[in-house]
Amino acid sequence: MSGSPTSYRDRIYIVKDIILKLVEYNELNQTALVSFCGLNLKKHKPILDDLEANGLIIRVEKMVGKRTVAIYSPTHSGIEFCRTILEPYEKMFPRRKDDEEPAGSGLVMLLLV
Repeated sequence: MSGSPTSYRDRIYIVKDIILKLVEYNELNQTALVSFCGLNLKKHKPILDDLEANGLIIRVEKMVGKRTVAIYSPTHSGIEFCRTILEPYEKMFPRRKDDEEPAGSGLVMLLLV
């Protein structure tokens, strides 16, 4: 487990965060994208690969000096997927705030005292 107690995020919210960050900046290199989304490249690279395989984002490799840099950008399909699927999903099932008590836990605590 990482250092932060709020570090867990469902995969669907990670996907939404990636697409929204790419829409916000139009294109980002791999390092910036992972950093802005608060991800770990080793752990979350398969999500980027899945998004690319499904046509939701595009990866283009550019030469910068002697290094090859991966640049990601959103596709029209990715933007539509976010708008029609992910946004309504988050409205129905909002992200849980770890600092808030889950509904009903106050009643359980009251009964135990």
